[in-house]
Amino acid sequence: MDQYEHSNHADETNDVEKYGQRDGKEVETHWSEILEKNMSMKEPLLRKRTNMTSQIAVIGSNVSPIESLDYEIVENELFKQDWRSRKKVQIFQYIFLKWALVLLIGLGTGLVGFFNNIGVENIAGFKLLLTGDLMSEKKYFQAFVAYAGCNIGLAILAGALCAFIAPAAAGSGIPEVKAYLNGVDAPSILAPSTLFVKIFGSIFGVSAGFVVGKEGPMVHTGACIANLLGQGGSRKYHLTWKWLRFFKNDRDRRDLITCGAAAGVAAAFRAPVGGVLFALEEAASWWRSALLWRTFFTTAVVAIVLRALIQYCWSGKCGLFGQGGLIMYDVSSAEATYGGADILAVLFMGIIGGIFGSIYNYLIDKVLRIYGLINEKGAHFRLLLVICISILTTACSFGLPWFVKCTACPENLKDTCPTDGDSGNYKSFSCKEGYYNDLASLFLNTNDDAIRNLFSTSTEKEFQISSLLIFFSAIYCLGIITYGIAIPAGLFIPVILAGATYGRLVGRLFESVSALDTGLFSLLGAASLLGGTMRMTVSLCVILLELTNDLLLLPLVMLVLLISKTVADCFNKGVYDLIVKLKGLPYLEAHAEPYMRNLVSGDVVSGPLVSFAGIEKVENIVHALKTTGHNGFPVIDEPPFSEAPELCGLVLKSHLLVLLKAKYFSKERVLTGTDILEQFSPSDFAKPGSGKGLKLEDITFEDEELEMYIDLHPITNASPYTVVETMSLAKAAMLFRQLGLRHMCVVPKSQGRPPIVGILTRHDFMPEHILGLYPHIKPHK
Repeated sequence: MDQYEHSNHADETNDVEKYGQRDGKEVETHWSEILEKNMSMKEPLLRKRTNMTSQIAVIGSNVSPIESLDYEIVENELFKQDWRSRKKVQIFQYIFLKWALVLLIGLGTGLVGFFNNIGVENIAGFKLLLTGDLMSEKKYFQAFVAYAGCNIGLAILAGALCAFIAPAAAGSGIPEVKAYLNGVDAPSILAPSTLFVKIFGSIFGVSAGFVVGKEGPMVHTGACIANLLGQGGSRKYHLTWKWLRFFKNDRDRRDLITCGAAAGVAAAFRAPVGGVLFALEEAASWWRSALLWRTFFTTAVVAIVLRALIQYCWSGKCGLFGQGGLIMYDVSSAEATYGGADILAVLFMGIIGGIFGSIYNYLIDKVLRIYGLINEKGAHFRLLLVICISILTTACSFGLPWFVKCTACPENLKDTCPTDGDSGNYKSFSCKEGYYNDLASLFLNTNDDAIRNLFSTSTEKEFQISSLLIFFSAIYCLGIITYGIAIPAGLFIPVILAGATYGRLVGRLFESVSALDTGLFSLLGAASLLGGTMRMTVSLCVILLELTNDLLLLPLVMLVLLISKTVADCFNKGVYDLIVKLKGLPYLEAHAEPYMRNLVSGDVVSGPLVSFAGIEKVENIVHALKTTGHNGFPVIDEPPFSEAPELCGLVLKSHLLVLLKAKYFSKERVLTGTDILEQFSPSDFAKPGSGKGLKLEDITFEDEELEMYIDLHPITNASPYTVVETMSLAKAAMLFRQLGLRHMCVVPKSQGRPPIVGILTRHDFMPEHILGLYPHIKPHK
C-alpha cells in the first residue's frame, strides 16, 4: 500500500473521510473524540456555533455521525459488463418497475394523507363536540377539564412516540429531506420507525390543538414511503422484496424520494402541481426532465386517490370527515376586482410579511437552541416540555375567548348562528342566544377550519379588530414556541394562520378604499408571511392557487410573494435553511461563497492520503480499513503493471468489504480480474437499505490470507471525476454539487509528481473547514 502525504494542510481531526492512521484504541474512541472536540454541537444554543466537522449533526435530539451519499455511477468493469450483457427485456423491466414504484408511492402517500385527515377530523371533532356540549349546558369547568384532558392526553401520546421511539420524527422533516436530496445521509431520518411515528404522532399532535400543521410532516412521510419501497423493504421488520434489487443504489433512491416529497405536498394541500414545483424549487438539489415526468405522475396519482376517497366520504361513512371537496379553502365566490388602492395595500402587506417572516425565523432559531438544551437531558424531559407547551396552548385557546365581548349574529345569514356542531364561523362559547364569540370561533376549531373562517368571503364584520389582534399575537407566539418540541410539527399551517389573521386586519383597515373582499386580503396576508418565512415563490404561488381555487388573484399573489421574499432576504435566510444550518447538516448551497474564488482546490485538500496499488496485499487493505474512516480510496498502478505510476481510479470501502468477504485472493501478485468478473454480479455490490450493511468486524482472516493479494481493478471506478489542483475552489464546489459527488480526485498540474494530490469530499467545501484553515478570510455576510 502506498501513501502520499499532502503536507500543506494536515487536518486529520476534522473529517472521517480524512482521518490518518490511528492505532486500535483510538479507533474505538473515534466518535467520542469527535464529540468532545465539538462541544458546540452539544451546546449550540447559548453560543455561536463553532462546529469544525461536517461528520456529525443533530438528528432528532441526538448528535449522530453522518455520511455522504453516492450519487455518482460507479463505472467499474463489473458495471460495464452488466450493462453490455443486459437484454431489452431487462431494460424494459427496469423502466417499468421505476414507473410502478412511483405509482405505489403516489397510492401510499395519498392513502396516508387521507388517513391523516380522517384521524384529525374525527379525534379533534369529538373533543370539540364534547367541549361545545358542556359549554352549552353552562358546565364551564367541566368543559375546560374535558378540553384540557383531551389535549394533554393526545400531546402525551404524540410526545411519547417521538421521544421514546423515533426522535428523528420530530419537527417537519423538510430540512432533513432537503439535506438528503443534497447528498447527506443521516441515521433514521427515513427509517420505518420514523414513518410510523410521523403518521401517528402528526395525527395526535394536530388533534391535541397544538399550533402545528400536518402538511410539513406529510413531505417527510412521502419521502419515508419512497425510501421504504426503493430499498426493497426493511430486513429489520422482515419486509423485503427481492424484485426491487434494481434500485439498490443512492441515485435511483434519490429520484424516488424526490417523488415522495412531491407526493407529500400534493396529499397535504391537495395541490398536485404545487407538489411538483415544491420538489423542484425547495427540496431537490438535482433535477432532470425524466424526474419531472415521474413527480408529475406521482402527484396526479395522489390527486386521483384523494378525490376518490373524499367522494366516498361525502356519504357520511367517514365520521366527521368529508365536508368539502378537493379544494381546501375555496374563495372563488368572491369577486377579485382591484385598483390602485389595492395594489398599495398589497405592497404594504408584502413589506409587513417580509419583516414578520424574518422575525419569525430569527425567533425560531433562538427557541430551537434553547430547546436543544432541554432535549439533551433525555426522553422524559422532552415529554415534559411537550406537556408544558400543551398546557400553555390549552390555557390560551380556552382562556382568551373569555376576554372578548359577544357579537350579535348578522342578519340574513345562510349559515346557522350560533354554529351547531364541531366547526363553523359562529361559536356560541358562553354567549347567550343570538350572539357568538368570534375569538372562540378561531381558537376552538381545528386549524384547517380556523383558516376557512379567516378566508371566508362576504363576512367583513365577522371578526372584531381586537379579536384579530389577540389571535394573531397568540398564534404567532405559540407557533414559534411549539416548533422544536418532540412532536411532528409542520410550519405551513401556523404561518398561514398568522398571515391570514393580519391580512384580514389590513383588509379591515383598507375596507373604505378597497374593492377586494376581506377574505381575499386574508389570503394575500397568508401568502406574504409564507414568502417571508419559507422564501419560496413559484411553488407557494401555485399551492395557494390550488388551495383556494381563485386564479383571478394570481397577479396579486405573485406580487406579494416577491415583495415579502425580497424584504425578508435582507435580514436572514429561509426557515428551512436556518434549521439545516442549526442542525449542523453539511448542505452544499447552489452558489459558491465569494471567498472560494480566492482559493484553489489544492488549498483545502487534507492529508495524509491513503491509496492502494492495483493489486494490493490483503493485510494492507485490512489495516487501512481498520485505521481510517475513509469511504473511498485512490487506486494507483505502478510498474510492472504500468510504465509509470498512474491513477487507475477510485474504489469504495463497501465494495472492498464485499471482495474481502468472498476471499477471492491469490498467492502471487498477478491479475485475476477476469476470474473475479465471473464470480460476482452487480447485485452483490448493491448498497444495503437503512440497516447496518457489511462491516469489517463481520469478516475473519487467517494469517496466511493476510499475506495474499487481491486484484482491485474489476471493482475500481476507472472514470472518477477529477479536477486539477489549480482549479478555483468555487468552480470545484459547483461541479461537486451539480454532479452529486461524494469524492472528487485532485490531480497535479505538473508531471513527475504522484498521480493524485488528494481527494475532496463534502467536508472540504464547508465554511467551517475552509475558515478553520484560513482564519484570516472574512466570510461574506
